[in-house]
Amino acid sequence: MMFLTPQPLHLPDGFLHPGVAIVGWVLAALLIALAIRQTRKQLGERQIPLMGVLAAFIFAAQAINFPVATGTSGHLLGGALAAIAMGPWAATLIMTAVIAVQGLLFQDGGLLVMGWNILNMGILTAFGGYAVYALVRRLSGDSRSSKLAGAAAGAWVSVEIGAIATAIELAVSGTSPLRLALPAMASVHALIGIGESFLTAGAVAFLLATRPEVLGSAQKAPGRASSSVVLVGLMIALGTAAISPLASPNPDGLEAVAERQGFLGLGLPSPISLLPDYLVPGLEDPTLATILAVGAGALVVFAVAWLVGRATRSHAPSGK
Repeated sequence: MMFLTPQPLHLPDGFLHPGVAIVGWVLAALLIALAIRQTRKQLGERQIPLMGVLAAFIFAAQAINFPVATGTSGHLLGGALAAIAMGPWAATLIMTAVIAVQGLLFQDGGLLVMGWNILNMGILTAFGGYAVYALVRRLSGDSRSSKLAGAAAGAWVSVEIGAIATAIELAVSGTSPLRLALPAMASVHALIGIGESFLTAGAVAFLLATRPEVLGSAQKAPGRASSSVVLVGLMIALGTAAISPLASPNPDGLEAVAERQGFLGLGLPSPISLLPDYLVPGLEDPTLATILAVGAGALVVFAVAWLVGRATRSHAPSGK
């Protein structure tokens, strides 16, 4: 049985200079505040539970690493998928919920560098992926094939954007020179991006076949989301969590680069330890411990994203 490893692009504390890390927090906070302001104008009652469903699915899918040709592993980042479904501003809040829960409950990614993790894996992937998706649709029309091609291209680009940003942050911190970090990160994540493309296009194809109204749902729509849609979405997320023990044991992209370039040992352990390594402490069966931890995490992420959407919506000006 194969078990979970640290996730691609999740920076641990110690990889970045503290000053660089603080800049990441400032930028992330400003963009999250702007995202809240923008989604107040966009979110309707129907979209709020869908934010939770998407967040839960992305969290569970991120727990499943797939092997790539170079002996490393990758997984769905999900920023492009969230943006395609609900727009980049709502996707920013969705991805922030996912990354925050990963860092706080599962010690996946450092606390000091969480601002950059939110930027690299959430905000940059959402806006970069969505920009490419929109460009492909503008150039080739509004057909199903155009949407799928745009989703695949946007997903691949989103992974590369996150990888390049991480390389620049490592270089500015003095951890790895840009001439080494940039080609290493870009090349390994170019392969991981292929998997992201297939998974994102597959998810968009599923939505087009079953719930086409979900795509582009960042715009206000009357009424509430069907309870059956929310229930089915949560069942899919929990079903995904159930196969999380099958994650590839290969090192992730960032971990592989850090090991090859000799800075892996700079990573610092988290000061908190709740569900480390996506395992429920005290359970002797590691498969069950993983399934329960990832399933619980998916439900927590659903609740956090739903509450964020609800709070944002409750502060929206009346008549907007």
